[in-house]
Amino acid sequence: MAIHDETSQRLYLDAALAAGGNVACTPEQANYLLNVLRLSAGDAVRVFNGRDGEWRAVITLPRRKDCRLVIDTLTRAQISGPDIDYLFAPLKHARLDYMVQKATEMGVRRLRPVITRRTIAQRVNLERMRANAIEAAEQCGLLGIPEVMPPQDLGAVLASWEGSRHLIFCDESAETLSPVAALQAESKGPLAVLIGPEGGFDPAERAALLAAPFTQAISLGPRIMRADTAAVAALALVNAITGQGW
Repeated sequence: MAIHDETSQRLYLDAALAAGGNVACTPEQANYLLNVLRLSAGDAVRVFNGRDGEWRAVITLPRRKDCRLVIDTLTRAQISGPDIDYLFAPLKHARLDYMVQKATEMGVRRLRPVITRRTIAQRVNLERMRANAIEAAEQCGLLGIPEVMPPQDLGAVLASWEGSRHLIFCDESAETLSPVAALQAESKGPLAVLIGPEGGFDPAERAALLAAPFTQAISLGPRIMRADTAAVAALALVNAITGQGW
């Protein structure tokens, strides 16, 4: 894990960042800085937007529900993380929140909900997913925020797949039992990881995945994992074995 300065608070800003810039906080951000953290004029925070690196910013013109941040100095230059898509059958509420946070911490570039025949949660709150991703990035010192994609049916995903991106999917019936052996042959290029629904892929979906030329099935071992646990396990394996890391 990279070591960063964790002595000051971090805040995601949806604005361009450059020395001398003056950015207005949202009411929620102002309340957090001024009323929750009890910061005041002249106090510094670290800010990032996923594009321009991380900056030191100073609070100015604080009021009860309003403040501005003056962008001061660059603390970390923007870096390009691994190109990993994370595809998943949506879960309900708190478990989906947890999974999004952990996938963000693992450095995925895109979050892609996939609707399968056994998916239980058919509706996905994309704004809530993005908020959880931002919170995880703020807390863990990340410079990037994963893009949150609208949900797609699994069939449509496979039919429109980007051919150069290899898709790794977790399959309890994978022929190669060792995920290490299965992943060692993967390239360092763009990758995707797919975790299915709690009940697993149905036979037709599994057959379609195995027949696609861009897929690699891996096993996560003999234990039956919940989908959110499987996400952490699979992404950790991909990061470690393929050399992908944020």
